[in-house]
Amino acid sequence: MSWLWLALACAFLVALADALSKRHLAGYAGWEMGVVRFGVAGLLMLPWVALHPPTIPPAVFWGWMALLLPLELTALLLYVTAIRDHPLSLTLPYLAFTPVFATVTGFLLLGEIVSPRGLAGILLVVLGAYLLNVAPENGRGVLAPLKAIARDRGARLMLGVSFIYGFTAVIGKGALQYMPASQFGPFYFALLGIATLLVFTAAKGGVARVLARQPGWHLAIGVVMAAMCITHFLALEQVETAYMLTVKRTSLLFGMVFGAYWFAERGLVKNLVAGSLMVLGVALVAL
Repeated sequence: MSWLWLALACAFLVALADALSKRHLAGYAGWEMGVVRFGVAGLLMLPWVALHPPTIPPAVFWGWMALLLPLELTALLLYVTAIRDHPLSLTLPYLAFTPVFATVTGFLLLGEIVSPRGLAGILLVVLGAYLLNVAPENGRGVLAPLKAIARDRGARLMLGVSFIYGFTAVIGKGALQYMPASQFGPFYFALLGIATLLVFTAAKGGVARVLARQPGWHLAIGVVMAAMCITHFLALEQVETAYMLTVKRTSLLFGMVFGAYWFAERGLVKNLVAGSLMVLGVALVAL
């Protein structure tokens, strides 16, 4: 069951990276936050890749990568814009739909099949995340989360991220068939980081100036993102994609706590009650 602890560690690291980004990169443009989160983490991975070079994978591996990198960069821009401009408690819950999308894409692309109990766990996690956005005392009734998708840009951005991640996680699992997770995680994030730096250098310029702005916090966020990447792929190697993502989405609960204590976002008790459904869902998946 080591995948479960790896996925939970990954969830905590995701939430920590989000909170640090919101707290210390608040004045950054979306692409600048992307440079910090992916570019710095990618650079940190380069020494590991140099010391543990992977064997040259077959051509099909590069096909998976050609699909993966553009989708990751698109999701990155949507993600950092959502968490920068909107409350964590109103955007992060939409990430819980990722395992649902991955259940479908995992079956279509890799032939992965979840059990009835596992599917029940996935749906409980989604239901718990949905209820996080219900607040009758603030005029947000049962249908409010659905209405927010049409009304709130942050909700739409994060739902789009969730949809993309439903593909990227499965594509990443496909690429893992050709390289061990201990090599693929650092290699992939190094490649993604370099691609991020090159794309935004060409499109925006001034990347070096961005990286020099707060080097200490940039390094901290990069370290957290690098650790998140490694735990993600180590867990993904051991279990179906939808199951791993379901546990990883407990990052929402960690994010709610960070939102309450760092940003004075209200409703922590109610959110944690709804989060108990997510914990129950995770338990079903783990079993």
